[in-house]
Amino acid sequence: MVSGKGGFIASDLSTYASTHEVEQIRSTIVGRNPGGNQQVRLVTATTRGGEKIVGRIRNEDNFTLQLETMDGTFFSLTKSDMQSLEYSSEALMPSDYSSKLSPGDLNDLVSYLMKAAGAGKAVAAKEKFDEN
Repeated sequence: MVSGKGGFIASDLSTYASTHEVEQIRSTIVGRNPGGNQQVRLVTATTRGGEKIVGRIRNEDNFTLQLETMDGTFFSLTKSDMQSLEYSSEALMPSDYSSKLSPGDLNDLVSYLMKAAGAGKAVAAKEKFDEN
């Protein structure tokens, strides 16, 4: 999602771009940000009735769990009614962007996010990485 438009499951990337430096954004995209936030993972909640719900945990307390599915639907589950909760071993965001995006495409993506964030650093970011 960028500037409130797009998918539902992940955070707004323009918000991320407004609070991080260019190199941090670039490193996060290509998966080289060990100090960054924990990657978003999907979970599969199985109810005692056998229903499986796959989504992202949006809220959790001692008694309930709220999941958001890929289409943006929210489910509130009582933990006592759950049979199991399995965490996906893979992050929701692909980790191979460094091999899928050319350096120019990566520069364009970072510049786009910076511009969408209104950070005013988009041109400087593109120029900095065009040198590399």
